[in-house]
Amino acid sequence: MIQACIFDLDGVIVDTAHYHFLAWRRLAAELGFELTPEANERLKGVSRMRSLEIILEIGGLQRSREEMDAMATRKNAWFVEYIEAMQAHEIFPGITDLFAKIRQAGMKIGLASSSKNADTVLRKLGIAHHFDAIVDGTMIIHTKPDPEIFLLSASKLGVVPAQCVVFEDAQAGVEAAKRAGMRCVGIGKKEQLGAADIVVAQTGAFDFSALLKF
Repeated sequence: MIQACIFDLDGVIVDTAHYHFLAWRRLAAELGFELTPEANERLKGVSRMRSLEIILEIGGLQRSREEMDAMATRKNAWFVEYIEAMQAHEIFPGITDLFAKIRQAGMKIGLASSSKNADTVLRKLGIAHHFDAIVDGTMIIHTKPDPEIFLLSASKLGVVPAQCVVFEDAQAGVEAAKRAGMRCVGIGKKEQLGAADIVVAQTGAFDFSALLKF
C-alpha cells in the first residue's frame, strides 16, 4: 500500500521548467544557435552540467571545463533572476487540493528535485511546509535517471521504496523512479512517459483514488 508521494518540482508543481528553458535558450543564442522546445526535452530531469553538455552537443560545439563552468554559472544567474519574480499563483491548479487529500489519507509527502534552486522556488511559492522531506540537487551525487534522489527521499520519509509513488514529468525521472522500485505517475505525454504506471496531462488532473489501486 502506498505510504508516501514524492513530487518532482519543475514541471510537476510549478512551471520552473519554462524558466530553465528561457535561460538555456538565452545561452544557446549567445553561442549562435537556437534551442527549440523539442530539443529542450532532453534537458528535463538532468543536472545543470549534463544539460550544458547536451546544449553543446546540439550546437556542435566544444568548450573547456573552465568555459563550461562559467557558462553554467551565467545560465543559473539568469534562471535565478526569473524565479525571484515568481508568485504563488504560478503553482499549477489542483496541487494544494491533491496535497490535502494525501494528508487526509495519512500519507507522507516528499519533494525530490534535481534543481539546486529548489529552496528558492519553495520560498517564493510559500509551499515548503507541505513536505515531510525535501531532497534537492545539493544533496546528491548522481542525477536522474540514477535512482539516488528517490531512494534518499524514501529514506528521509522513513518509507520503503515499494510504498512510494513518484510524480514526474521527465523521461529521466520516470526511469529513476522505476529503478528505485517505486510506482510512477507521469505528468505530460504518453509518447514520452510511457514507462510510467499512469500518465496524466497535468498533476491536478490526477485522480487521487488511483493511489488506492497501486
